[in-house]
Amino acid sequence: MTSKTEDVWLPFPAEEIEGLPDAYRYRHWDGEEEFPADPAACVFYVTPYMKSPEVTLRPLAHMPDLRVVQTLTAGIDHVLGGLDDLRPGVHLCNARGVHEASTAELALTLVLASLRGIPGMVRGQDREEWRSGFYDALADRTVLVVGYGSIGAAIEDRLAPFECARIIRVARSARTAPHGPVHALADLPGLLPQADVVILSTPLTEDTRGLAGAGFLARMRDGALLVNVARGGVVDTNSLLKEVESGRLRAALDVTDPEPLPQGHPLWHAPNVLITPHVGGSSSAFEPRAKRLVVRQLTALAAGEPLANTVLTTG
Repeated sequence: MTSKTEDVWLPFPAEEIEGLPDAYRYRHWDGEEEFPADPAACVFYVTPYMKSPEVTLRPLAHMPDLRVVQTLTAGIDHVLGGLDDLRPGVHLCNARGVHEASTAELALTLVLASLRGIPGMVRGQDREEWRSGFYDALADRTVLVVGYGSIGAAIEDRLAPFECARIIRVARSARTAPHGPVHALADLPGLLPQADVVILSTPLTEDTRGLAGAGFLARMRDGALLVNVARGGVVDTNSLLKEVESGRLRAALDVTDPEPLPQGHPLWHAPNVLITPHVGGSSSAFEPRAKRLVVRQLTALAAGEPLANTVLTTG
């Protein structure tokens, strides 16, 4: 039996979440300076959404009885630096199932907006300029999805009606998925020259940090579009700047390195670059899905059942 003295920290007020089990005492904390209670009583910590690693990790060293760290992001790179403060056996769970639809929508938006020249048309509207002409279509193009997890698969689902010539899938290791074969990361050098659009949706790990560097970008065909809805660190910013400033490549970036992108950074005004401020998961779809995930996880914990989305266990 769980104790009524066990706390759960939530970034949403508990009264706004239907179905929470009554086995726990709920504390609302979304990264404020003061903690809502003694962290030592916390057994289940739902991290604040889109806060800095410094904010997110601050309570961990004070949570000796913690059992679960639940992120509300698909990526976990922002919490890895605090795991050494935890006792063995703590489950780190991500938000698989929460962001797929929203991130895939944005990926498709960035592809279409970039190919059809929408940013330039918006600037033309501001100046009352009629910018007619021919623009690139997604139809008959080859798209390479790098990072074929649940988000990558959701991106392919949304690409399907657009009559792409081919969709190439790449993940850490080769396998067969419902839509077709998935290539290994090691195959990228031979696949990149085939693609008109390259979409990055891979987690940020030691293997993927700087993945889209000078060699990767050089293998992309002239005029190709790089779309990043993964993490900024997957792309080497200086290498990308050289390619877009030369006019050889185009880019659409929901994430950047550094992030937030500071004023005066050359990416802001680089030619053929579309930037959105890391809003892949920040849509109306986020909150209800995040709350349902939290309820499912806490219900499982209270019942002594396995948790979903466990990425690793400390120890």
